[in-house]
Amino acid sequence: MPLFNVNKPTNNPISAWTRGASRVLAKTRILELHGVMYSHPSRKAETEFSVIHTSDWVNVIATTPDRQLVLVKQFRYGIGAPSLEIPGGIIEEGEEPIQAGLRELQEETGFVGTHARVLGRVHPNPAIQNNRCYLVWVENVVRQSDVAWDEHEELEVITLPVDQAYALAHSGDITHSLVLNGLLLFMPHWLAMKAP
Repeated sequence: MPLFNVNKPTNNPISAWTRGASRVLAKTRILELHGVMYSHPSRKAETEFSVIHTSDWVNVIATTPDRQLVLVKQFRYGIGAPSLEIPGGIIEEGEEPIQAGLRELQEETGFVGTHARVLGRVHPNPAIQNNRCYLVWVENVVRQSDVAWDEHEELEVITLPVDQAYALAHSGDITHSLVLNGLLLFMPHWLAMKAP
């Protein structure tokens, strides 16, 4: 039984809070932490909430002609351990998501491909972040160039059969939520590709 019926209106619809003043609490190379005042329209409660302002991101589902998925393993400072992921990174100012996805794919893995398209977009954590992550699929990728990592990157590039990557996601060996989002959005395309 579902937790709630999205087709049935509830008796208590949620209210849109009113945004007030914002101040920068901290600023780093990749994000700003803002304190943002919000007030409730009927309860008259006013509270400062922490909101992370950062650039939009892109993550890339890259499939080879022989139906392998390009993955990268890299050390992640947030968890203090390696993480198995799809390639991705920051969308630079002025870039479109597909352009950024193709650039990140080539920089991180040396792979290039064709028929790039946006599978969807998600809010990584709307409770505290204002940015979006675009999930891009690039087909027929082949390794064509050297990698161009930035000073903080060191990646192991791996190709695996797509079904094996899904098995790793189901077993808990892939834990990055945005990678799981990408695999979810790619699933119907993958099932169509596998159909006889």
